[in-house]
Amino acid sequence: MTIDPFTGPLAAYRRVVVKIGSALLVEGRSGVLKRAWMESIAADVARLRAGGTDVLLVSSGAIAMGRGVLKLPKGRLKLEDSQAAAAVGQIALAKAWAEVLGAHGLTAGQILLTLGDTEERRRYLNGRATIGKLLKLGAVPVINENDTVATTEIRYGDNDRLAARVAAMMSADLLVLLSDIDGLYTAPPADDPDAALIPVIERITPEIEAMAGGAASELSRGGMKTKIDAGKIATVAGTAMIIASGKTLAPLSHIDAGGRHSLFKAEANPVTARKAWIVGHIEARGTLTVDAGAVKALRQGRSLLPPGVTRVEGEFARGDTVVVVDETGVELARGLVAYDSADAARIRGKNSSAIEDLLGVPGRTEMIHRDDLVLKD
Repeated sequence: MTIDPFTGPLAAYRRVVVKIGSALLVEGRSGVLKRAWMESIAADVARLRAGGTDVLLVSSGAIAMGRGVLKLPKGRLKLEDSQAAAAVGQIALAKAWAEVLGAHGLTAGQILLTLGDTEERRRYLNGRATIGKLLKLGAVPVINENDTVATTEIRYGDNDRLAARVAAMMSADLLVLLSDIDGLYTAPPADDPDAALIPVIERITPEIEAMAGGAASELSRGGMKTKIDAGKIATVAGTAMIIASGKTLAPLSHIDAGGRHSLFKAEANPVTARKAWIVGHIEARGTLTVDAGAVKALRQGRSLLPPGVTRVEGEFARGDTVVVVDETGVELARGLVAYDSADAARIRGKNSSAIEDLLGVPGRTEMIHRDDLVLKD
């Protein structure tokens, strides 16, 4: 089957995160999936993929599906009821995504995250590596908050913020928030008939934040305010953001063809933003000395591998920032290290194939992955 890739504005993006709200996926409180809509968005994903774009789906809907199956009462659910509903609904939701994506020859991979997975550096690196490997293998990660264990104190609060965190973590260049509204208006359109859609937002200012309003539906926790909050997270990280309606079938095709939406411009590109964060906002915890071969490899844009490391200094944990120097002590780079200092010392100078024998468990091939490494000018 031949799939026609996008030819409009979406074709320019290389990695896209699409957030899908509960109300788009589930019919009211019945817990019944809107199967035709899911099939249409799967076709959109296939079109993006046909153009060479990585796609990640942040999908709500588990609690909404589960509450229908368990016949839970109307209104806001108690925490334990929400957790039970998520446990039941997530199974059905993952199965449905696997089926609709599979119809286009795409493999779905389920990822359930909690707040610490994007906020704590060690878990952040684990999540980034796993999702990155899924993308490299051609799979479509389907991501949701792990509502079976998340509590009020340790949750993102809504999947708009989760999607923004994922977009930042994975250096996506576009985040698309699909919901029941087609963009940001000068005032809540339900309250003000003169409200006008703002097609392009150069920067999120206090005036833009003041325009956000409207309560979430019973099936979701979001609203326009949470979308603006997500926009602040995404755009600072170098990710552009689109707010668009998901009510139509094939909503991404609709956007690409010129359908109404609001575009929030990124403040930098994802690589620049991430590398500025590594260099300027994290204190270095240790030093890795590397040989001439590693120096050459780093300057060619490659990752730092254990065989090129000759000395390990300092005490650091996986995910900490370390300085990389040559054998004369000249700083070459800084990066987020993939090993604790003790393990790094054990595997320095050794081939990656020996890591499991040395540590007793499989490890990362790279001491510092090139995506987590910033060369000194």
